[in-house]
Amino acid sequence: MKQSIGDLEVGNVIIEGKTKIIYEIPKSKDECLVFSKDKITAGDGVKRHDLEGKAAISNSTATSIFGLLSFAGIKNHFIRKHTDNSFIARKCSMVPIEWVVRRIATGSFLKRNIGVPEGYKFCPLKEETFFKDDANHDPQWSYEQLVSAKLKIKERVISDKDVRIMSLTTVAIFEILEKMWNSLNCQLIDMKVEYGIDESGEIILADLIDSDSWRLWPGGDKRLMKDKQFYRDMKEVTQEGLEQLKINFQWVANQLVHLTPKIDGRIAVLMGSEADLPFCRKIQELSNQYSIPCDLHVCSGHKVPMEVLKITAEYEGLLTPVVLIAVAGRSNALGPMLAGTSCFPVINCPPLGPDWVSQDIWSSLHVPSGLGCVSVLSPENAAQSAAQILAISDNFLWSRLRGLRLDKYVKLIRSNEKI
Repeated sequence: MKQSIGDLEVGNVIIEGKTKIIYEIPKSKDECLVFSKDKITAGDGVKRHDLEGKAAISNSTATSIFGLLSFAGIKNHFIRKHTDNSFIARKCSMVPIEWVVRRIATGSFLKRNIGVPEGYKFCPLKEETFFKDDANHDPQWSYEQLVSAKLKIKERVISDKDVRIMSLTTVAIFEILEKMWNSLNCQLIDMKVEYGIDESGEIILADLIDSDSWRLWPGGDKRLMKDKQFYRDMKEVTQEGLEQLKINFQWVANQLVHLTPKIDGRIAVLMGSEADLPFCRKIQELSNQYSIPCDLHVCSGHKVPMEVLKITAEYEGLLTPVVLIAVAGRSNALGPMLAGTSCFPVINCPPLGPDWVSQDIWSSLHVPSGLGCVSVLSPENAAQSAAQILAISDNFLWSRLRGLRLDKYVKLIRSNEKI
């Protein structure tokens, strides 16, 4: 029977869970519709209640989170928000494993690990995996069990490389969201995620990430929890308690509105000659991959020093973080001049030619005392160094760098697997 959700015709139910329904989209074999219910459950569904308005709150939270993770470069199934209660996603066959990652010891971890005090901080993060089986209360699996199980999803057997990639991705997701929440004075305590295999055969983050998925303590104070644990802890579920739970969930969704991805810093490349433009374009291209604005200027520290001072003054007036990259060969006056006349970080990146290489490098390295400019020979490394400096005070840029680092790692694992 045909039905529509919003202005979209949906087909058969792919799967229905306790809090959501996944529908086919007849006009697209690669996409599906994730529809949230006004339901709250705990204890493998033993405890369950209707909670009017929860679906819209969960959908708002999930779409915001997936937007942040997509900006960071984390591959996931989210495509776009459809209605207040639903979003369109890439169709996936789910891997029946729940990945749990913890920063702070609490909850079930304490029951399974007698003697560990609540509040114990995991550095590095603690990862756990659970096989999804409600009848047996989702038993915990070790890495060895997971690899040995050789789970078969859509004719594909989950390999040790797949497990490693899901593990690395889980840690990256937590670290990205942890930084985001920390910027709002909230501590992400732990969270769970799930993965699926899309129609192209790629393993990606799937399912729903909302206030059912984590523990979140404003100010690091457990008493102020804004997550589903509030519901789990209710000895007697009252309408007043459910309303407070809804208020808590709405608070989380409202906070995420403040986390619109935007990078405030910028990179300014100053070159001694127009002949250096192809070299500087490489810096600009990589800066664009990080979503960092990158300006190019031609100004010689020797020949037009007043123009150099004018340009740095203009950047001082922006009142935003800036990293200056000096591209000057031969006698490098540009880098030390920038370091001596501004408080911005300065990176020397001399464009080395076939002649006088050692002298050109020495010119950028042997600068007078009191000038904090560093030297990098590769334009790509100069751009990355500038990005990492800016990321110290920019969580969105940090998340972008974290996502790219994960992507490089995954590509190396897949390359090794292929060879």
